[in-house]
Amino acid sequence: MRISYEWLNSMVDLPDDVQVLYHELIRTGTEVETIENVGEHLDHVVVGQVVSKRPHPDSDHMWLCKVSVGDKNVDEAGNPVPLQIVCGAQNFNEGDKIVVAMIGAVLPGDVKIKKSKLRGVESCGMNCSERELGLGGDHSGIMILPPDAPVGMPFSQYHGTSDVVLDCEITPNRPDCLSMTGMATEVGAILDEDTHIDLPAIEREEGPRSSELVDVRIDAPELCSRYVARVVRGVKIGPSPEWLARRVIAAGSRPINNVVDVTNYVMYLTGQPLHAFDLGKLSERDGRRHIVVRAATDGERLTTLDGVERALTTDMAVITDDGERPVALAGVMGGENSEINDSTVDVLLESACFDKSHISRTSRNLNLMSEASIRFERQVDAASCEEVADIAAALFESCCGATVCPGRVDTYPSPVEAVRIALRPDRVRAVCGADISDADMCHLLERLGCAVVPQRDGVLQVVAPTNRPDLTREADLIEEVLRLWGMGRVTPTLPAAKNHHGGLTVDQQRSQLIGSTLRACGLSETMTYCFAIDGDLERAQITETGRGVPVRIMNPLLADQGEMRRSILPGLLRSVAYNLDHGVPNVALYEQGRVFFGHEKRTLPDEPRSVAGVLAGAWGQDGWNEKHRKLDFFDAKGVVERLLVALRITKVHFKVAKPEKYPWLQPGRAAEVYAGGGELLGWVGNVHPTSLANFGISEDVVAFELSEAALLRLAKRELPYVDVPTLPAITHDLAIVVDEDVTCERLMQRIESAGGKLLESARLFDVYRDPIRVGVGKKSMAFELTYRAADHTLTSEEVEKAHEKLVKKVCRSTGGEVRG
Repeated sequence: MRISYEWLNSMVDLPDDVQVLYHELIRTGTEVETIENVGEHLDHVVVGQVVSKRPHPDSDHMWLCKVSVGDKNVDEAGNPVPLQIVCGAQNFNEGDKIVVAMIGAVLPGDVKIKKSKLRGVESCGMNCSERELGLGGDHSGIMILPPDAPVGMPFSQYHGTSDVVLDCEITPNRPDCLSMTGMATEVGAILDEDTHIDLPAIEREEGPRSSELVDVRIDAPELCSRYVARVVRGVKIGPSPEWLARRVIAAGSRPINNVVDVTNYVMYLTGQPLHAFDLGKLSERDGRRHIVVRAATDGERLTTLDGVERALTTDMAVITDDGERPVALAGVMGGENSEINDSTVDVLLESACFDKSHISRTSRNLNLMSEASIRFERQVDAASCEEVADIAAALFESCCGATVCPGRVDTYPSPVEAVRIALRPDRVRAVCGADISDADMCHLLERLGCAVVPQRDGVLQVVAPTNRPDLTREADLIEEVLRLWGMGRVTPTLPAAKNHHGGLTVDQQRSQLIGSTLRACGLSETMTYCFAIDGDLERAQITETGRGVPVRIMNPLLADQGEMRRSILPGLLRSVAYNLDHGVPNVALYEQGRVFFGHEKRTLPDEPRSVAGVLAGAWGQDGWNEKHRKLDFFDAKGVVERLLVALRITKVHFKVAKPEKYPWLQPGRAAEVYAGGGELLGWVGNVHPTSLANFGISEDVVAFELSEAALLRLAKRELPYVDVPTLPAITHDLAIVVDEDVTCERLMQRIESAGGKLLESARLFDVYRDPIRVGVGKKSMAFELTYRAADHTLTSEEVEKAHEKLVKKVCRSTGGEVRG
């Protein structure tokens, strides 16, 4: 919800510093995402005066103008010089005060003003119309200002268009705050200020009564609880008044014409969406138009205002012309067949209340979100439909030159009754842990629009306003009292408990160790959505084997996020793509979180925790004296090995991953990770190029994903203590020629097995291939072997004997031979 500071200030007295209101909104639970200075987009736009106007030498409809902008344009000596501007408008004369966009200005729609040539003549700016300035829909000519407009003054300063807009994130339980009047009440309660909301009133009603022209019937009361209709006649379509257009723009809409702008303005003002039908496009029977609200039929079609023909279903509500022809998709968007256009004379104004759950499903199933549907799906106040219709009719009268027909048609099968709640002051103080007086409670609730009547037994009888559907029980009122009174004023105390002490469990400590180790390895923690985009596994080429069935979301927040994730990798790949697209060349991320495996015959899914990471680019940026290599499989493998060492997991080995089991990884550059008694921990490898392309990634990415439950289960708190060696060691190098299919892991296993007690360590330091010196299909692998005894200094004879034994066993078991 975009809140205009100027508009809000006209309803309740605000502090001069917007930061004060910002912090108060945050304190009371309304998140403010951005604070925008609206006048900033009119930088380099000033008041000008036409000095001369003569025909363009090479055009029969353009003018060559000299426009004074005062000291905003000067010559080398510092004297004001008029701008030369080529203009195609016909509605101005010499001496007129106009609005000039100079070079460097950026107008709404990202229109950048540059020096240009029009028909061979240089033009150094643009004379602006209302539409080009975003102040209205008039594009018939440039905007003419009053004669007393100061030349050279910034237009935003002169016109008063400079405003501050707070973009607030309104929680779903507060539909009242999706309106300026609701926000005025909220802010008045926060700041303890009275509101002064002046609503338009109808000056005169004449002609036939609305009930003589229109009849309304609700055939589906479960879809529509109230429908109010008013008729206004003699509407004159045209641009909106400047004040109306300015407030519509501040609220986030583009001015179109006075009829559309009035309905948008009233929606932003009251939170009640409206719709205007062209009365002349509705069929007439018995001298009246007949509006019928009913459920759509399966396969019924309606072309909405955006020009798209949509297939409807039975859980959608439609507004129909005499029960037959749909003319609007209730609560979401009007139909093209009853649209307001320049020929419209008479208007049927709708102010209705539709069921929030049906509107929510309709907008999501049709992927058609609108300002109206957002408000209806959070619940509109049915009790105010009549009042809102009168406000809109009054604006049609004043802004559109319309005549308002007397009365209204109001179909209201089950009127809404205000909720009555008993509030116990002692209970409030006990729950809040604060000494809040009864008088403060009454005052705060009355500021919110509640009616409070103290009872003899000390209980407060509270009647909640009908536009606050979130106030249904005593706990809701307690929350409101504490929120406004100030949670920061509550004195913190420890809860009373015996033997009360805190601390992390062993698994929590190890989970934190996983994160700290990965951060120490250079990875940054991230959090992606647990909601998965449909088809993510298929897009990443991840098999569903062992991942259960998808856990579907009944009412997803976004239409394309309809299930819970079954792997963390797709979310991380989207983060990689986002960073690369925004110029971040080196990406190293990890995430610890849950995945969700559903089951056909079980209600609840399995929710195992996983830890996953992705690496792309290099460890750092290249410098003048250092070039970084690209990250590859061994970097990711090293991160995994470092993590397993930190957790003290033993008997770790890697096994080549089979391509048919891991199609999302590159064959030959992927491995399974095993530990303990051969338990599978997860995988590590290069992500397949096809999977990367499906996410819009052109760089190589290496990744890993491990089961956190397995890591925690195999982790050890202690390792056997080994004394620091004090006796010298003897090293030998061993180069063995083996077949290409013999892995380093296999050789290491054989070496460690054959080394006995004297072999302390073995390290691979070289791999050599040469078809002549080594042989075709062969490779030479060189190891550094370290021998040491814990209780005595080794002799050369002991080492030679142990080394010869090791070489024979390794060569015999691997088919290798010592390279000479």
